[in-house]
Amino acid sequence: MKKTLAVFFILFVPLLIRASDLSESIMSFQADRAALNRKYSNHLSEEYFQRMNNFFSNWLQKVNSIDYKELSADGKIDYLAFKNYLEKQLYFHQADHEKFLEIKEVLEFSSDLEAFYIARRRATKPDAKAIAKQFNEAKLAIDKQIAQLKDSPYDNWQKADLAAKAIKSLQKEVKESYDFYYDYDPEFTWWVADPWEKLNKKLNAYTEFLEKNFENTSVKDDGSGIIGHPIGAKAIQKELEFELIPYTAEELIAEAEKQFAWCEKEMLKASEELGYGKDWKAALEHVKNTYVPAGQWPEDVAKMVTEATAYVEQHDLITIPELAKEVWRTKMMSAERQRVSPFFLGGETIIISYPTAEMSQEEKLMSMRGNNPHFSRAVVHHEIIPGHHLQGFMIQRHKPHRRMFYTPFWMEGWALYWEMNLWDKEFPRNTEDKIGMLFWRMHRCARIIFSLNYHLGNMSPQQCIDFLVEKVGHEYANAEAEVRRSFEGNYGPLYQIAYMVGGLQFYSLKQELVDNGNLSEKEFHDMILSQNAIPVELIRARMKNETLSKNHKTQWEFLKD
Repeated sequence: MKKTLAVFFILFVPLLIRASDLSESIMSFQADRAALNRKYSNHLSEEYFQRMNNFFSNWLQKVNSIDYKELSADGKIDYLAFKNYLEKQLYFHQADHEKFLEIKEVLEFSSDLEAFYIARRRATKPDAKAIAKQFNEAKLAIDKQIAQLKDSPYDNWQKADLAAKAIKSLQKEVKESYDFYYDYDPEFTWWVADPWEKLNKKLNAYTEFLEKNFENTSVKDDGSGIIGHPIGAKAIQKELEFELIPYTAEELIAEAEKQFAWCEKEMLKASEELGYGKDWKAALEHVKNTYVPAGQWPEDVAKMVTEATAYVEQHDLITIPELAKEVWRTKMMSAERQRVSPFFLGGETIIISYPTAEMSQEEKLMSMRGNNPHFSRAVVHHEIIPGHHLQGFMIQRHKPHRRMFYTPFWMEGWALYWEMNLWDKEFPRNTEDKIGMLFWRMHRCARIIFSLNYHLGNMSPQQCIDFLVEKVGHEYANAEAEVRRSFEGNYGPLYQIAYMVGGLQFYSLKQELVDNGNLSEKEFHDMILSQNAIPVELIRARMKNETLSKNHKTQWEFLKD
């Protein structure tokens, strides 16, 4: 068995520079979609929904027609990833279309305006007098629609919000077309300038009206000031299916609670070692207060990066290209951005959070306490090497066509897996380091619990903040920033669960192929990074040299004891 795996690995390396059977098709799809999105730029219009529905459907039909049996091993993985991706895009595009149809009546006045911006794409010379009349008529029609809608507010704020966004999107398109002709076409300018000014003001008023036009039984802001978009149980389950996660939201919450209980048990051990008995939150306070002066901190973070890199190299855990070690760099995070990202972020650049002069004294202290050396040492390797920076470096160089299939369960899961793996290797130097690593592990468990419960309608943003403060021991400002990032940032609904769940996928795979198999850790880790950012279940199949069926559905139960 060991010889077979070794031969597979040796043969596998040259494949890294060989084009996949489907790479050109995947890149063509990306180029086609980008071109269509630029052409049909009003993404809240019937025109856009119909065109993109046809686009996704046609591509899915094309992929389904491929002779799967004739594909190479890598081609089969590309096929499954591409098919899954297209099915996901089509499903959620159609779901978004259904939501749009629920509020489409707010655009009943807009047919002439849509015809105006569609004709502008080909620079058709407009009938200026007719356009002026259409703008005036649209303004009057909006008044009538406002009067009608006042008597029938939406039953929830999400519909009202979408209706307002549809008007904003229309307004943006019409303004772009107006600006295209204005001053370049004297007749257009003479006729249309005044009608447009009045219509533009009316569209602004219409948007403001729609944003508030929902029944008072629907709560948009629970007092936290954080406005997210809970997607509900059905959408959560579909998201999990497309991520090849064979568990329900409730099962993942139960696993997170189980993992959290393990963390608490370890926290109690650490607390007793520091002399705080069973009061682990007192031990956590002790660690938070080890923060260093502001001016010293950036250099300390850089040293931690170098230390983590040296550690994984000395233990021969992964191959690190020399250029990857050379090109990472540092940057400080603005006070404004720290409202959303209170801890440092990583990639090719590590972005360091620490106080700035504009912060209040309370905010400064929370930033320093939340970014103390032991918390930070626990995750700096998550951000740079062997985490996000190394990931980013490798996905640009190995099977780059697969970057379209990006999944946070691969990206964040890999980085979180290293926190678990290094814990097992006794990376913590002392008890304070252990508490730092446990704090973050507890936080990732908490992310599963609060984010899924939020999307299921069981928790509000304020309850999520309180949960992080009371259960994990976050500084309040940092907890608020984490929740704001989760629900107002540019993240998918499963992003926050992907850290721990993805980490458990990689951890289970390591047990299967390294601990109970015949791969070395270095072979294991190098092979993973050569596969790019695809669902972990597909990486598992490729590493095991398994041929999955053409219509494969998730079946890897990685949480089994």
